[in-house]
Amino acid sequence: MGGHDVKTGEMIVLADGEAIARYVAEWLTEQALAKTGGPFVVALSGGSTPKRLYEILASPDYAARFPWDRTQFFFGDERFVPESDPANNYTMTRQALLSHVAVPEANVHPMPTQGDPTAAAARYQAELQAVYGAGTLQAGRPLFDVVLLGLGDNGHTASLFPRTPVLNERTLWVSTCVPDDAPHTRLTLTYPAIHSSRHVVFMLAGAGKKEAFTKVRAGDPGEPASHITTEGELVWLLDKAATGG
Repeated sequence: MGGHDVKTGEMIVLADGEAIARYVAEWLTEQALAKTGGPFVVALSGGSTPKRLYEILASPDYAARFPWDRTQFFFGDERFVPESDPANNYTMTRQALLSHVAVPEANVHPMPTQGDPTAAAARYQAELQAVYGAGTLQAGRPLFDVVLLGLGDNGHTASLFPRTPVLNERTLWVSTCVPDDAPHTRLTLTYPAIHSSRHVVFMLAGAGKKEAFTKVRAGDPGEPASHITTEGELVWLLDKAATGG
């Protein structure tokens, strides 16, 4: 049986966050151009290294090459705050990337952040189901081509935070999360949704990531990110500081 987890995934060490962002820009473009037989479906991440990735993708060379019209952009998680709030991942992504390239509006799927969070999560799951073409996830038919993830110093990834009920969710694709150690109610992809992927890519830069990475790479069950799996490939992209080198 194929698939990978945080312990078996490949590890690629690059010089710094800039090098990681440039590596992923090229790799993601190659993956998107190679995809045939349906849209290229990506779950984007927030954070400083992904922001730099998005700025690179918006540069003239990538903006001209990337198949925007064949790509569907979703989000791995979102703080339940208005789009006017700087903490909103979609707003950051729009400012860094989406407003600068020829992506059809219908191809961009921000997580809703108004009304009842549980209802918003259900609406987002329905959007994913519409693109997937089925109401349940099927082995061998990944929901996402690529899921981009980061890692918090408390071991969280996406908005899968310690001590929250979403860590036990095995049916829903999108759920709510109310962390006890971070602000804002969140919406997040769940473990089953992330598992249904061809590629999971963790992007980690800086010495502040070293402790959490060491625990997750070892599979420490107390770290939410330790439970990330994919039916495809999992890759850790780290800079030397994040590995302690």
